[in-house]
Amino acid sequence: MKKTIAVAVAVIVSGFAFIALQDTAYTGGTMPAPDAESVWDYITQKDYTQWKFFPGYEGMYPGQSPHGAHLKLYANDIAYDAAKNNRPMPEGAILVKENYGKDKSSLMAVTPMYKVSGYNPGASDWFWAKYGPDGKAMAAGKVDSCISCHEAMGGGDYVVTEPK
Repeated sequence: MKKTIAVAVAVIVSGFAFIALQDTAYTGGTMPAPDAESVWDYITQKDYTQWKFFPGYEGMYPGQSPHGAHLKLYANDIAYDAAKNNRPMPEGAILVKENYGKDKSSLMAVTPMYKVSGYNPGASDWFWAKYGPDGKAMAAGKVDSCISCHEAMGGGDYVVTEPK
C-alpha cells in the first residue's frame, strides 16, 4: 500500500514538473508563457502603465485603424533599450498599446506584442493579443490580422509606429 501511494505521488509530482517545464520552454521561467491569460497577468501585475513610453511616443498621440483614434505605447525595459539604441527587438521585449476612442478617455482595447524566441519564427517570434478594457482576451497568439497588417506596414521586425 505504501509503495502504491509513493508511486502515485511520484507520478503526480512528475506530471507537475513536466507542465512547469512546458510553461518555461519558451521563456526560461522569468517571463510569461505565450498565452492570453499569462501575458495579461504579467503586464497587469508589472503595471505596464508605469513602464516607459516607446521612444518618440511619449504620452497620447493620434492613432489610426485598426487601433484607436488615440494611442499610448508602452515598452518594457528590454524593448525600450532596444528601440532607444536602434537594435532589433530581443526575446522578452513587450510593447503594450492602449487604444482610445475619439474622446481620448474611453479605453477601447489593450494590444500587446511579446517577443518569444521560437514561438512563431515565420512572424519574427511575436505573440500578439487584443484585450478588452476588462482584460478579456478578444484575440491572442499567432493572430493573422495582426501579423498581416504589421508585415504589410513594414517598419522592420513587425514593429510599426504611427506617424506623429
